[in-house]
Amino acid sequence: MTGPALPAMRVVDLGRRPYQPVLELQRDLCRRRMAGALTEDILLLVEHEPVITLGRGTRATSLPTAPEALMRQGFTVVDVERGGDVTVHEPGQLVGYPILDLRHHRPDLHWYLRQLEEALIVALSGLGITAGRNPGLTGVWAGGRKIASLGIHVKQWITFHGFALNVVNDLRGFEAVIPCGIDGVIMTSVAREVGRGRDPRALWAETRAAVVDAMGRAFGRDPIPAALSELSADDAVRMVPAHSGGALP
Repeated sequence: MTGPALPAMRVVDLGRRPYQPVLELQRDLCRRRMAGALTEDILLLVEHEPVITLGRGTRATSLPTAPEALMRQGFTVVDVERGGDVTVHEPGQLVGYPILDLRHHRPDLHWYLRQLEEALIVALSGLGITAGRNPGLTGVWAGGRKIASLGIHVKQWITFHGFALNVVNDLRGFEAVIPCGIDGVIMTSVAREVGRGRDPRALWAETRAAVVDAMGRAFGRDPIPAALSELSADDAVRMVPAHSGGALP
């Protein structure tokens, strides 16, 4: 016998897009979820063009290079409402933005963060990577190196922002900041942990599938692909084209 069907989690793959329109999309979806216009959980997956985001906990020491100089290097620099310190997004990094109503799960921010970490740990295990937590710090580590960063925001128990998992990015962008404000942190990626010789596109697809499956399991949802047009009434967001490459420059 099979058990009862799980509620759906709509998974929208945005491809590669600039940061700001996707931030506005998250805010729009959050507002609509609060208003009851959207009733199912959503997981947005995206690669971003190079961007440095400054969370509410960003310290001056976390950004040794002035924002103006960073912009000359090709980064966009954005202040955001999420928790946490500074982080970097770049092509080849899988970024996930869950839009969940925690009242339908567990209205507990610490529980939510631990569930996000657990989903990534399980996904990485399926790729042959032993990963775990670092006591007292948020995120996921592999072999003492940080492989995924988390930063969330919640309004009326509706979540947005989320996680960034390094997959096939070259990690050089992190040299411009003190990642997550942690002195001496070494960043790593799925590609570095599994070793050379793997096709980047295949590794990206395998990682994406593992993360989607693990997110569904962590939150008791059935991940179902969805188109952005099914969810968003925001024409400005829909008009921003996704980069055709996906996972590679």
